Amino acid sequence: MLDPRRHYASLRFVALLPLVLFFPIMVSFFISPGVAWGEYVGVFFHLSILFLVSRLEAASWARAAGYGWVVTDVLAGILVINEVDDDTAWAVRLGAHVLAGVWIVASSLVSRSWPVRAVGVLTGVWLGGYSFVGNVLGEEFLRPASIMILVWFALLAILHRDQPERPAVPAGTASA
Repeated sequence: MLDPRRHYASLRFVALLPLVLFFPIMVSFFISPGVAWGEYVGVFFHLSILFLVSRLEAASWARAAGYGWVVTDVLAGILVINEVDDDTAWAVRLGAHVLAGVWIVASSLVSRSWPVRAVGVLTGVWLGGYSFVGNVLGEEFLRPASIMILVWFALLAILHRDQPERPAVPAGTASA
């Protein structure tokens, strides 16, 4: 079985994986919005975020928001793939982005790196905040958040330090 205290991949890899998966999707936003293949890659992008949520320092409620973002945005992607009404899928995605914003801001605020904090807070506020005005602003106003989240992933990969693994607790002993 997998040990939850063990890191199976470096934080650098865990931050670069969503960056690599999201980059072609972000490019498609500018070149060919609504391209069908983007939703398939988007599902895998969001699933890759699971590893990052589990690794970044954050309060338990913030991690719950991160996991909620992944679940809800995967749902939105699957709705689009299965040709559910675009208005419905978009509303679900915007709801997911509120949770994404909460997690990104909360996990960034506890980072020891000021660039991670600054870009993370700006990204989270923009991404989550757009959800409240997306009905009056066009999608082009959400695009800067796409670029900022790529920068945030890159900063995490470059500047954020891995937390040490927690030592294994011998069987039969109580943990503090």
